[in-house]
Formats: sequence, structure tokens, C-alpha cells
Amino acid sequence: MPLSFQHLISTKQLLRKDTDTILKVAAEMEKVLKKGGDDRLHGKILAALFYEPSTRTRLSFETAMQRLGGELVTADGFQFSSLYKGESIEDTIKVVGQYADIIAMRHPEQGSADKAASVSPVPFINAGDGPGQHPTQALLDLYTIQAECGRVDGLHIAMVGDLRYGRTVHSLSFLLGLYKNIRFTFVSPHELTMPEKVTNFLKEQKIPYDETDKIDAALGCDVLYMTRVQEERFADHSEYERLKDKYRLTASQVKGKKVVVLHPLPRVGEIATDVDALPNAAYFRQVRNGVPVRMALLAMLLGDA
Repeated sequence: MPLSFQHLISTKQLLRKDTDTILKVAAEMEKVLKKGGDDRLHGKILAALFYEPSTRTRLSFETAMQRLGGELVTADGFQFSSLYKGESIEDTIKVVGQYADIIAMRHPEQGSADKAASVSPVPFINAGDGPGQHPTQALLDLYTIQAECGRVDGLHIAMVGDLRYGRTVHSLSFLLGLYKNIRFTFVSPHELTMPEKVTNFLKEQKIPYDETDKIDAALGCDVLYMTRVQEERFADHSEYERLKDKYRLTASQVKGKKVVVLHPLPRVGEIATDVDALPNAAYFRQVRNGVPVRMALLAMLLGDA
């Protein structure tokens, strides 16, 4: 099934027909997973370049490729790569494109994915570029929302925590702009409010949103998307320490409510573990959904969906 792009850099490049197709193929990949996988990507190689720490994104990309019969080559961290020697991102990608059939890269520099895709001789997937974008996370979030709520159109989405530096909430906000009658509530301290690149987009699209620093405003929404305050994004550690425990969701706040609780993980205390057993705690199902969604993307970009 064709996509409108060769390289996946940002959710802003996606069309509604793209998301509809990706969600449909991801559902088909669920069936492939139940059979233990297949070999449609046999002979293909994914280069997984992770220059910033990752657990879920990296492992789910690797699992997705292997479930489809493909192979992997990897690079970990700056200190073990030619980037440490001063090589440019562009040159690295030109080289890696000679070895692999598709590249997924995480890099701490915002805009690094644009640089990589501009020269990549093979399909390129942005696996996170600093505080910029994380499009595959947004797609698995979308897939989870549809699975948990039965629809995406017409939902009220609350996002809580580090909205200024959180690439996951930025990416998902842009992606949800493709859907009808979406409404947002943004909950954060003043220092971590949603940046203008997102709020201006919502204004342009005439998508309503509220901003508050009170988490109670989020508890009546359809979807409650929690995020951690990201220590690695703060130049001043004391600011991180001051803000890190601003919000903490407990079972008593959401027990018996219909709100679906999501989190891109890892969590560092913003969701109490007593929430985990509740039926509306969907964040571990959300993690699992990364595999069929990334299977779908790998297969589609390599022409084997």
C-alpha cells in the first residue's frame, strides 16, 4: 500500500490517507505477530542508529524488523561512532545507506532528522530528534487511542506534564490535527507549557484547547496522556528538581472513570504503580502497540506491506 512519503521525519508531513493506511496495515500486522511473524523482509537490513538513550523505541524497531524476517546493524552512542570524530550527520547517513535498506535514527539534536533524510539513499525514519519530533511514537499512540476508544474523531485529549520539551506530545498534537472535532486540555506548570509551534498550529486549524496547571481538569477527558519531566532537557538541574514532582496520578483519581490513561514511558513517579492494575491504564498495551505499527512502517517503506 503506497504512502505519500519515502522518509518519515515529522507527523506534520502525514496525510489522513497515510494514517488510515498505516493503522489498517498495523492491524494486519497484529495477525502476523500472533503467528510468530513471517519472512516478507528476508534479505533486508535495518540500520538502527541510536545516539541518545532508548529502550522501547529501539527494541520495538528491532523486534519489528526481526518479526518480518529482516536483519539489523546497529550503532550506539556518540563515543562509539564517527560522529565523535567530527563526521557530519549527512556523511554518516550517506555511508550507512550503502550498508542497509532502511535507516531509523535517534539523535539529541533537533533538526538532525531533516539533515539525515535530505541525503539518505534509502528510506529514513526519525526515531526522535531531541525535543523536536517522534513520529512513530505518535502513530503508535494514535493506534492505541483508536483501539482503546473505538474512534479518534470527536475525542477530548488531555496532555499533562512536560509539554514544552516533550516531543511525543508535540508529534501527537500535530497528528490529531488530521481528525475531526478534536479538543485538547494542556496541563503543565508555567515553565513547561506547550510551545507556540503547537498552539499556533491548533489556532490555524481552529482546534480548541485549554491551558491550566491543575490536573483535575484532565480527569474528565476521554484520553489522559501523562508525560515525565525530562531531566536531560534542563540546563539548570535545580529547575528540574523543582518541577519534576509537580504531577502524580494515583488510582483514586481515575478509578471508575472512563478516561484512558496513556504514557510514552519511562515514568519516574508521575503515575503511581497502583494505577497499573486499573482497566483504563493502557500504557503497557501502548508499548506493545509499537511493534505492529513499526512493522507496518518498515514493510510499507520497503514495498512489502
